[in-house]
Amino acid sequence: MIPVPYHGIHAAAAQPDAVMVRWLKPQRRCARVRVKEHTCECKVRIYELCQAGGLFFVRRTDRGRSGQQVMETEWLPSVRAQELWHNIITGRAV
Repeated sequence: MIPVPYHGIHAAAAQPDAVMVRWLKPQRRCARVRVKEHTCECKVRIYELCQAGGLFFVRRTDRGRSGQQVMETEWLPSVRAQELWHNIITGRAV
């Protein structure tokens, strides 16, 4: 049996009561950033749960005809960032 390639997760559509996330311009706070989780590349908007300098943040990349725009959340402790990631993926935060 040939294994099916992993396609990746997709963020759910925003729920009516979704919380608005405060998206900020990226800050080059660390030389290296590790992507811990990410959504599928097949969508125009990609989310990444990132870790750097002992903190976590979510990076959002919007790709369009005029290029791409990258935004990120505030840098958070692990538990808060995991909760935010879960809320974005399930459509409870946008």
